[in-house]
Amino acid sequence: MENTKPVKRSRFLAWIEETCNKLPQPGILFMTLFWITAVLSLILSLFKVSFINPANDEVVFVQNFFSTGGLYWFLGNLITNFTSFPPLGMVLVMTAAVGLCEESGLIETLLNERVKKTLPVLVPYVVAFIGILGNIASDTASIVVPSLGGLIFLAAGRNPLVGIICGYAAVQAGFSANLMVAGTDGLLQSITQGVVEDFLGEGTLSVDITCNWYFMAASTFLCTFVIGFLINHFVEKRFGVFVPVQGMEINKEKKSTPLEKKALLWAGISMQAFLVLVIVFTIWGPLGIVVGHEAEGQRAFIGSYLLKYMVPVLLLFFSIPGIVYGLISGAFKGVDGIYKTVVKIMGKMGGYLVFCFFCAQFQKLFSWTNIDKLLAVNGSNLLNATGFTGFGMIVVFIIFSGFINIFIPSASAKWAIMAPVFIPMMIMAGGYHPAMTQIFYRIGDSSTNAFTPFSPYMWVALKAAQDMYDPKIKLGTFVSNLLPIGLVMMAAWIIFLFIWMLIGLPVGPGVSVFFAAG
Repeated sequence: MENTKPVKRSRFLAWIEETCNKLPQPGILFMTLFWITAVLSLILSLFKVSFINPANDEVVFVQNFFSTGGLYWFLGNLITNFTSFPPLGMVLVMTAAVGLCEESGLIETLLNERVKKTLPVLVPYVVAFIGILGNIASDTASIVVPSLGGLIFLAAGRNPLVGIICGYAAVQAGFSANLMVAGTDGLLQSITQGVVEDFLGEGTLSVDITCNWYFMAASTFLCTFVIGFLINHFVEKRFGVFVPVQGMEINKEKKSTPLEKKALLWAGISMQAFLVLVIVFTIWGPLGIVVGHEAEGQRAFIGSYLLKYMVPVLLLFFSIPGIVYGLISGAFKGVDGIYKTVVKIMGKMGGYLVFCFFCAQFQKLFSWTNIDKLLAVNGSNLLNATGFTGFGMIVVFIIFSGFINIFIPSASAKWAIMAPVFIPMMIMAGGYHPAMTQIFYRIGDSSTNAFTPFSPYMWVALKAAQDMYDPKIKLGTFVSNLLPIGLVMMAAWIIFLFIWMLIGLPVGPGVSVFFAAG
């Protein structure tokens, strides 16, 4: 395989790439961060550093890892930190499911039959749109879409490494945008409503789950255009022409055999039959019941068991057609062939398991010591004290949200800390509706998702790029190409927000930019 030198390079991005490429292996990196956090907790606890949690007005101290409590926490949670690490099971399961489609030959045949007819210039926009809409499946999209993007780019005769970056940028930078109301809307809305009731009193204002729907639906097209444009005109120009190794290339002139077409047909039928079954179970069956609702049999899509159990549903969605195709085409020799394929796929995940172990320990320690909350609360207080007003205050808040997100990727965890500070601040300083403050936060939070190395899903995408196309690619290549996408995305989103507010369009059903008079 040969990947020629980039056509265009900036000194700043080249420096970022070279610096990040010198970082150690991910497991070693997060082990180092673990001990840095441990030492920092010792220093801060010796000085009795504390903060007031705005969510409950309680005084919170930094906890010392080198203490009796820290020793008990470490011994009692070392294993559960690893086994409860959210990406662990999801990545393993979805890798096996998508791997069945790939190993059976289904994806190659499908791309040869369909994607090769797509105009190459439109491919980044298609991948970006798929990635943004894929957020309805929450973090699962971060696993599936980047690999799918690489395959689509390869089928279109373009660099698949760029396709992985495109898919990852779409899922992460466009995390808040979607044509549909997603699970993230529900998580943030519940926190916002709680703060509103504490500040304004119960029954004063109801912030619905659809409070950001109009703005985020329109943002879907903005994010698609920005990401697709940057991939076409900037990112791909930094990569050389990708020369695949033998057996990796997809021949555009290749004709599928009758057996492959038959297998593809039945794989499609099995997928459609499964989707029909899911729809029936959602509309009339148990999947459409709202989780934890007091009213027996209450039916809705948001909060339903379908969304709660989306990962197992997607596991079957990818596995069934892959198995059907493999059995009919002869790629799988019975159940034994399927089993050997799964073992082969999972055998490649050893490095990922090591990464998960150390990354989980670091993230849990960062949270247990309260250093993450200290960073968020003191940053919020500093921003609150700056005295910014008007749209300048909004821009500073968006940038601050993006900065904090680099270190604390969890959207709901940060919002639980920041909402009690900034919702009242925005109401008193500018009369902004709480739903607007939620939008300000989501713009900053989503934009920097694209390039934070603290997100475990960046390492998943990097591992996919190494396994599928180029073993030599490193973190620096990802970060140096994703950084401009995240920053430009933030700038474009801020301009889009300004125009939206200037026109005075509602951001959701019955939700305006400002409170009504009185």
